[in-house]
Amino acid sequence: MATASPQDKQAASEDWGYTGSSLSEWGLHWPYANGDQQSPVNINSRTATFDETLVERPLTISYCLCREWELSNDGHAVQVVPKPKTATFESSAAFRDSRSEQVLKLVTSGGPLPEGHEFELCHLRFHWGREDDRGSEHTVNFKAFPMELHLLHWNTSLYSNLADAMGKRDGIVIMSVIVQIGRENAGVKNFTDHLEDIQYKGKSKTITTAFNPTVFLPDPALREYWTYEGSLTSPPCYENVQWIIFRYPLTISHVQMEEFRRLRCHAKGQPPPPGEEGMLCDNFRPTQPIKSRIIRASFQ
Repeated sequence: MATASPQDKQAASEDWGYTGSSLSEWGLHWPYANGDQQSPVNINSRTATFDETLVERPLTISYCLCREWELSNDGHAVQVVPKPKTATFESSAAFRDSRSEQVLKLVTSGGPLPEGHEFELCHLRFHWGREDDRGSEHTVNFKAFPMELHLLHWNTSLYSNLADAMGKRDGIVIMSVIVQIGRENAGVKNFTDHLEDIQYKGKSKTITTAFNPTVFLPDPALREYWTYEGSLTSPPCYENVQWIIFRYPLTISHVQMEEFRRLRCHAKGQPPPPGEEGMLCDNFRPTQPIKSRIIRASFQ
């Protein structure tokens, strides 16, 4: 198993943030943050290039039901780590008493991803704003949204684990879902109802309610998307990340949105970081220059 790089360890231990001098100093501590393929970016729908190959090789998302999932607050964002169910199989027709268990997968393939490769879902992370006029990391035609959800996957066809895939060619794909305010989302409610249990930094909770990550994705008929090559949006800001940003947003209610805004970015009993009020919000990186990169679209 690969060990964490010095930059990974630094990113995990150092007190970085999204405001003031902390944000402006990312490039001093993590040189990748100064690269030419950084994320997030503004998606200009008028200049995006339609790519017919994205239609010919449809994006395939195969998520199974998870037996449980871990919800945590790391002081920078809310993270969900799904734990797939196991399935029992007969080993052969001749030996009916011989059975084996196999962990079901949460994988995606096709679309802009290398042909024949599978990318497995590792975790989901949420970014949101204090007010409804900001919060998403990517913007669409310079419009920001209250929240953005990232589903990070790693290439199991090329690499042995997530650490191996980070920063490597064809290693990571992140699917992004823009979130808007509207009606209550029943599928997401089972998730937001537990946020009060991780109010403070360092808190986590294992949920045993059955859960399928597809509840966070647009309807299968509405999965048109933009795609481009970028980076992680938090330290160490590794590049070689394939981004897939869905065109149509997920809708949650104002009450569900407020559950996120009640979270804290500091540990219980500890003071908030200097110059901050202690609320976990506005945890988004500003858009980065697109430079010579091309944004492709799966639709016209």
